[in-house]
Amino acid sequence: MNSKFRLAKTISTFTNPPIISIPLFFIICLTLSINNLWEFPLLELISLVFASILPMAIILSWAKKSGNDNDISRREDRFTPLIIGTVSYFIGFLICRFLGLNDFLTFLLLCYTVNTFLVMLITTQWKISIHTTGLSGPVCALIILLGPVGALFGLLYPIVIWSRVTLKKHTMAQAIAGGVFGFIMTAVEMFLYIFLFNLNIGNIYPIQYVFGFILAIVFTPVVLGIFTHFKYSNSLVFYFIEINGFCLLMAISSIDVVIIYVITTMVSIFISNYAGERFPWYKIIRSS
Repeated sequence: MNSKFRLAKTISTFTNPPIISIPLFFIICLTLSINNLWEFPLLELISLVFASILPMAIILSWAKKSGNDNDISRREDRFTPLIIGTVSYFIGFLICRFLGLNDFLTFLLLCYTVNTFLVMLITTQWKISIHTTGLSGPVCALIILLGPVGALFGLLYPIVIWSRVTLKKHTMAQAIAGGVFGFIMTAVEMFLYIFLFNLNIGNIYPIQYVFGFILAIVFTPVVLGIFTHFKYSNSLVFYFIEINGFCLLMAISSIDVVIIYVITTMVSIFISNYAGERFPWYKIIRSS
């Protein structure tokens, strides 16, 4: 096992949805209770139990009994873990609703419920990446709450794509699609719930600003994914598209969105160079 494969495996382990949700939900709960720190322990307990510990414990126990690996690599075996996750998130939502806890966390758990159920439906036909979906959901929530600070966590997105593709757990399309799905669905659902239920959320970033950050994060990985799909390797065309993406964001969005775009592009290029010739993105950014 070479060093790159070991690193990819380590990244994959720590970005497993129930694990990556622990630090991300910690930040979410801390942000939500910043004006009332007495609320924090209960919010953190609910998120820790129902978004992490409970689904992880049940899924690991099920995987051991059924002879699956911790990644549940076979698409056909993923329905039970996804059902477990859907039920766990929904119970967390119901408890938050019953106790009248913070609306943002309450409906974020409902987003988790809906998105996990939709991923289960997609999985009947296609093995979309649960890792990138599980990362993009809470990162989107952090963008809604913290704007550019939350968007910085989106820099993990191209790194997780590399990890999952390197480990041969997903195709490039599956890894990229999981993140795009999680970002867009979480944003759409959260703002829809805020509108429909007239939620008392407090200070959040407006929807157009949030989608600006989402575009900044996914643009370069999606472009590289399209090039990969069509087996097209031309660095001049790639950088031409990237410059146009930069100009587009400069025209329609704010400078902090543009900065996130530039940093995400740099991370994507760096991880491609680190990965080397075996990784499809390397040929795209280095060809002539």
